[in-house]
Amino acid sequence: MSEEPDSQAVSPFRRRSFLASAALASGAPAAVAVAGPAQAAAPAAAGGALAAPALGSVARLLAVPADSRGVGWIRSALQVAVGLELATIPPYFCGLWSVKDRRSEVARLIQRIVGDEMYHLGIVCNLLVAVGGRPQIKAAAPVYPGPLPGGVRAGVTVYLSGLTKAYVRDVMMAIEAPEESLVRVAQASPTVGEFYEELLRAFRTERPELSARGQLSQYVFSDDLSPIVTPDHVEQAVRIIMEQGEGTSSSPSASFEDDHPAHYYAFGEIYHGRELRRTDHGWSYVGAPVPFPDVRPMAPIPVGGWPNPPAPVRQLLHHFDATYSTVLDTLDAAWAGGGQRTLGAAIHAMRGLERPAVELMETPNPYVPGTYGPQFRALRKRLAAS
Repeated sequence: MSEEPDSQAVSPFRRRSFLASAALASGAPAAVAVAGPAQAAAPAAAGGALAAPALGSVARLLAVPADSRGVGWIRSALQVAVGLELATIPPYFCGLWSVKDRRSEVARLIQRIVGDEMYHLGIVCNLLVAVGGRPQIKAAAPVYPGPLPGGVRAGVTVYLSGLTKAYVRDVMMAIEAPEESLVRVAQASPTVGEFYEELLRAFRTERPELSARGQLSQYVFSDDLSPIVTPDHVEQAVRIIMEQGEGTSSSPSASFEDDHPAHYYAFGEIYHGRELRRTDHGWSYVGAPVPFPDVRPMAPIPVGGWPNPPAPVRQLLHHFDATYSTVLDTLDAAWAGGGQRTLGAAIHAMRGLERPAVELMETPNPYVPGTYGPQFRALRKRLAAS
């Protein structure tokens, strides 16, 4: 990818074309609140895990006057975005892997969202490379339980667990909660969407030069990741991330031609057990049933990880973390010049995470009700990609 593509190239976002969304009926009453924050817990690293350093604070970034947000500010913000997108994948994977019937509606919903989040991570990495930066993916890997990177969604603690109604509400919906939901009273804490809105504003103001060199192309589940080379591409890419996660201010559909509900509302369907529908009184979960699935009862992982696991569990935990670390190292190498083949190797390695995770989720835990589960620790030692 050494040549710069023509600035008039076709948009790389073929599946995610923008369509007009329906306007929200004026005066529609808000429904019951469903996404309260979980209890705060301090993150902790143990046993060789790599604790995510403070690579950037959204509060500090947003304190910079708008007219002073140059290319350096954009790079710093995009590195925070790398951490944010990566932080969502482990908790969503845990929820997905705990579902026994992968053909169930709930499994399909979560599988789609996991694919979207991987796509979003690719987008922000390409954006960072486009403005002369280099993604630090492994360094951004968070420790669970803990807050979201950058200090967004203050008060929300992201922990790892099998799928339960509380997990859907306190982790999945809390991560994706929009600034103003169509079905609940708005929360005052900053959202991921607000952060991306400010990032997009900086791109519009600064209009940095965009280079395709080092950006990657890859088919990620049902999305085509492609280089971002024009201001229009930037606008579309950031809007995709925002609207797939939160939806728009007028519709829970992400305003894309596939017409899937945004992540927040898809998780809401799992929580409420009903599809979201527009009624004469606004949006409400009154549609077709969404049965809660039979799940493997992975217990929430405590601060510091599983205490005193037996040898077989310890071996599974290490195998999982070694594979996870290989994935992160390979992703770093891909955007450091390794190219499309290296990115493909990272995606291939990621497929190896499910087997040890499910084995852990099927191993009873004698200390707490439920079973073990993966801890998603980034090991300090660099592991060679297999």
